[in-house]
Amino acid sequence: MQFDLKITDPKSKARAGVITTDHGTIETPIFMPVGTVATVKGVHQSELKDEINPDIILGNTYHLYLRPQTKILEQAGGLHKFMNWDRNILTDSGGYQVYSLSGRRKINEEGVKFKSHIDGSTHFFTPENVMEIQRSIGADIIMAFDECTPYPCDYSYAKQSMHMTHRWLKRCVNHLEKTPPKYGYNQTLFPIVQGSTYTDLRKESAEFIASVGAEGNAIGGLSVGEPAEEMYAMTEVVTAILPEDKPRYLMGVGTPINILENIALGVDMFDCVMPTRNARNGMLFTAHGSINIKNKKWENDFSPIDEMGITWVDTMYSKAYLRHLFASREMLGKQIASIHNLGFYLWLVREARKHIIAGDFATWKDKMVKQMDNRL
Repeated sequence: MQFDLKITDPKSKARAGVITTDHGTIETPIFMPVGTVATVKGVHQSELKDEINPDIILGNTYHLYLRPQTKILEQAGGLHKFMNWDRNILTDSGGYQVYSLSGRRKINEEGVKFKSHIDGSTHFFTPENVMEIQRSIGADIIMAFDECTPYPCDYSYAKQSMHMTHRWLKRCVNHLEKTPPKYGYNQTLFPIVQGSTYTDLRKESAEFIASVGAEGNAIGGLSVGEPAEEMYAMTEVVTAILPEDKPRYLMGVGTPINILENIALGVDMFDCVMPTRNARNGMLFTAHGSINIKNKKWENDFSPIDEMGITWVDTMYSKAYLRHLFASREMLGKQIASIHNLGFYLWLVREARKHIIAGDFATWKDKMVKQMDNRL
């Protein structure tokens, strides 16, 4: 993998760059639609590619390991072929999913023992076998196995967890060197900075992660319930330490406003289930604010879903029609809303890139944050 930093905004830390892998280029800043179980929910691959048009999507190690299972993915020739996606894929390591199974898992130095949410069967993740699983899935960018701490988190636990994540990283790196890629293209490991919302721990973790010299780095353990101000503060601490010539990935973030604020702090890559999850509940994101399409006020509003027309659904259907689909519990409503929201997220990061290159990102960002904070 190669990262070329093209330009940094003069009035913020926002950056425009290009990541190149064996599956093509990724222009940053970028938002990665979440395809947890080899599908971005509610969206056909043709719509994903032609309308939403991301350079990279995300898959989930925990879920793909359980279903369809790595043996099926290996028989298919990897996740790209299994889901018929010829662009980039990133897989997270399963650390966050294991964290979310708080009543069904036990963590120790060796790894994590957990029960499947599907059938209750017992499994064990270690840094070593998570590297092997991600080799079998075949993503272009793979994540180190880490422990994601909850919020709020006791300082002593956060410190112990951070050091264990660092020890696990060494095991990931060592094992990956012994485990070649399976499908004829390269895979790049990103380690993950942890440390909860404690400044000294975040600094220590960022310094350790930077010292490993990986080709890209991630920031984990944020967007887990902490106030946005704390997220921004921790991100700023970390991006000041992580190397400028490597891409920075803030995991699981977030709202459109969160994304713009973190771009301003020097983050290059984002993922979040919010655009599709909120879409399935009738929440639409636009450049002028958010819309709850279920509200009665849209019942006889025959204007386009979004006059900006970022994707084909925005001008094909009216707000009244989309509201009717939700009221009727028709699955098409959720599909339309998902395509719209994902299209908007990709438009947003690409507009950010244009303004970084133009040199007026900071002014544009402040205007957009104010606009998007409206409830329409």
